[in-house]
Amino acid sequence: MKIIDLITKDTLSLSFEVFPPKTESGFESVKTATEEIARLKPAFMSVTYGAGGGTSRYTLDIAKNIKELYGVPTLAHLTCVSSTKETVRQKIKDIKASGIENVMALRGDIPPELENADRSGWDYKYAVDLIAELKAADADFCIGGACYPEIHPESINQKEDIQRLKEKVDAGCDFLTTQMFFDNNLLYNFLYKIREAGITVPVIPGIMPITNANQVERAIKLSGSFMPQRFKSLVDKFGSDPAAMKQAGIAYATDQIIDLYANNITNVHVYSMNKPDVAEKIQSNLSDILGK
Repeated sequence: MKIIDLITKDTLSLSFEVFPPKTESGFESVKTATEEIARLKPAFMSVTYGAGGGTSRYTLDIAKNIKELYGVPTLAHLTCVSSTKETVRQKIKDIKASGIENVMALRGDIPPELENADRSGWDYKYAVDLIAELKAADADFCIGGACYPEIHPESINQKEDIQRLKEKVDAGCDFLTTQMFFDNNLLYNFLYKIREAGITVPVIPGIMPITNANQVERAIKLSGSFMPQRFKSLVDKFGSDPAAMKQAGIAYATDQIIDLYANNITNVHVYSMNKPDVAEKIQSNLSDILGK
C-alpha cells in the first residue's frame, strides 16, 4: 500500500524507522528487532540505506520481510550520491521486483574521501535528480523526500533551502518527512513558510527519542538541531544515569508527539532505529490517543 494513501487526517498514526545490518553476520539480530517493531502494527516502517549503498541488499531484504510477514507497508530508502545511472536504475528495478511501492529518495551523505572531489561529472548531484529518475522509471512508486525544519546544513539560508525543497516536490515528491527536531515551534514556523512557498504535499514530522546522552552530539552533527533549554536540562540531569536518561528521553519524545497531535498534526514518524523497547514504550504512552 502506498504511504500517500495511508496518511490520515483525523486520528494519530505512528510510523517507525529501522536500519539494515552492516554485515551479513548481523542480519539475524536486526531482522529479529525489526520484526518486533513490525508486530506493533505501525502505519508503516521505513528502512534506511547505508552510505554509498553498502547495505542496499539488506535494506530490501528487511523491507520485504516486514511487508510479507506482518503486512506492514514499507518505505525503502534509496540514495544516489556518487552513483552512476546504471547502478541507480538497477536498484530501482530491484525495489520494484521486491514488491516495494514506497521509496524515500535521498541524495545521501558524501563519503569523506569524495568531499573535495570534482562533482561536475556525477550523474546525480542532488535528490531532485533521483526523484526525476524514479518518476521516469516503469514503476508507480510513492516517492518521499526529506526536509529540514531548521535548515539543511549545506544551505546558505532557509529561503534557498525551501526553494530547493519546492524543486523536489515539483519533480514528483508525494510527501515529505522532516529531519529530527526538538522544539515543535520550529516545525510550526517551517510549515507556515513552506505553505506560503506553495509546497502543499503532506509533511510527516520526524521525532528522535534521545535515550542516551551520547546521541545528543550525533543529533547536532547530523542535522544541526537546536537543543532547547528544557531538553538540555533533561540531559544535564539524567545523562549520567542510563536508565533514567532512557525514560526521560522517551517521555520528552512522547510529549512532542502529543503536542503535535494537539495542533492537528496526525502523522508522526519516530526514529526508533532498531530499538523495539523504545518503539513499544512510545506507542504504549499514546495507547488511548492511538486507540490501541
